[in-house]
Amino acid sequence: MNNKAIILDIAMNLNRVGNWAVDNFAVKEKRIYFFLDQTAQYINSLDASSFSDKFQKTFDRFLKDYKLLTQEVKLSSKDDGIWGEKMMTWGNILTHRSKLI
Repeated sequence: MNNKAIILDIAMNLNRVGNWAVDNFAVKEKRIYFFLDQTAQYINSLDASSFSDKFQKTFDRFLKDYKLLTQEVKLSSKDDGIWGEKMMTWGNILTHRSKLI
């Protein structure tokens, strides 16, 4: 799979996870963790050395936020709605910015 396809898969997972978190995190928790693990695998499979400079900046910001979001998901004190919205926001950003790869 090429980088653009992987980025689009990541974006789709982020949107799924975000929607499930907003709808009812507790009910969808197992599914959320499954897709977060799959997303981590996708991230690890990327060849970031081939990214354009414009996309690389976006991807670096994403990785920083994604690391924080995956740490935050384990906290019971997080706001599921806000957390889910952040995931969906990154899903949308990556979808639109994937044109720059």
